[in-house]
Amino acid sequence: MNIMNWRNTDDHYGTASMLFHWLMSLLLVAVFTTIELRTIYPKGTEPREAIKALHFMLGLLVFILVWIRLSLRYIQKKPLIRPALSIIQRSIAKAMHISLYLLMIVLPILGWLTVSAAGKELLFFGLEVPSLIGIDKALAKDLENIHKSIGELGYYLIAFHTAGALFHHYVQKDNTLTRLLPFNKKQ
Repeated sequence: MNIMNWRNTDDHYGTASMLFHWLMSLLLVAVFTTIELRTIYPKGTEPREAIKALHFMLGLLVFILVWIRLSLRYIQKKPLIRPALSIIQRSIAKAMHISLYLLMIVLPILGWLTVSAAGKELLFFGLEVPSLIGIDKALAKDLENIHKSIGELGYYLIAFHTAGALFHHYVQKDNTLTRLLPFNKKQ
């Protein structure tokens, strides 16, 4: 596998697809980590607010980058899984990918709506982001609860996705995981 092959092949994801997959993985870990780390500090303290601001910025970055990732997914061929998956496994994989993409789109929008409805300023690495809706504290609380619930579901989706990749690699011994590794010695 040539690491500088930017386009997908029949057997392997290209550098662009791999880069976006692993970058999005790291960003999701960072988004979920920051929201958990905020609880170390008391409400209203500067460190807690800084961690929340980082959470918001990383969430918006996920929202921006997911569209590039989706574009790459649809303009390039998808490497084949060998041996081929059963119809049930393909259906589960498709549902999982749709769920993860929805997570990366819906959660940032809900977060943005929550901050907007709460009347708080939202910055994206120093740039002020416009509010999506007017101030409505009750709506902000409802949106925040929905955002949290879907976020909690996200932990399970990510864990199931990871477990699935490991299952394919170690139990089924197919190339599901190795298609996304940059230094796959089998290629």
